[in-house]
Amino acid sequence: MNQPIRILIVDDHPVVRAGLRGMLSSQADFEIVGEASDGAECLGLAGRLNPNVILMDLRMPGMDGVTAIQHLRRSFKGIFILVLTTYDSDADILRATEAGATGYILKDAPREELFRAVRTTAAGQAYLAPQVATRLLGQMRAAERENLSERELEVLNLVAKGKSNKEIAGQLHVSVATIKSHLLHIYAKLGVDDRTQAVTAAIQRGLIRLETSD
Repeated sequence: MNQPIRILIVDDHPVVRAGLRGMLSSQADFEIVGEASDGAECLGLAGRLNPNVILMDLRMPGMDGVTAIQHLRRSFKGIFILVLTTYDSDADILRATEAGATGYILKDAPREELFRAVRTTAAGQAYLAPQVATRLLGQMRAAERENLSERELEVLNLVAKGKSNKEIAGQLHVSVATIKSHLLHIYAKLGVDDRTQAVTAAIQRGLIRLETSD
């Protein structure tokens, strides 16, 4: 028989910890090995209890969740951290994932989703709640958009409309050589080799949209 997933619950609210313990204990393959009220207590228990998964709140008095995650990633290789929090702001998501969290789920998630997230995390696989994944994807697209200058986006939109370098140069009142230079920069930033690939990649990433006629 497979060993149960050993879980350490970290949250500064006793009622939340009790609720999680009761919920998770209903699963035969889960074993709650301990509880901690902040990051510092979590670090002390992690070494003694050897959990497979730590359910980590983010905002706690004393040592917060992100700081605890950073320490855990440096000290324990076989422990995976599943962030369980009420916070879904871009800053919170990025800080937790960059610190080394394996998964990120919100406290209002259905219990079956929580169970699935714990099992996925215990296997060492990343788990992101759907709404969190959507926000991260939006951030990636925004970063890519910022990576292309306004002029480069303008050139790319005209390329998508089928304009030649000469036509784009005329419309933007610059030289053909300047357009070629913009295109080379666009190719490098998008990781592509030609105009068609650049347009395809830009559309897929939401950087530009093809205009359709009625």
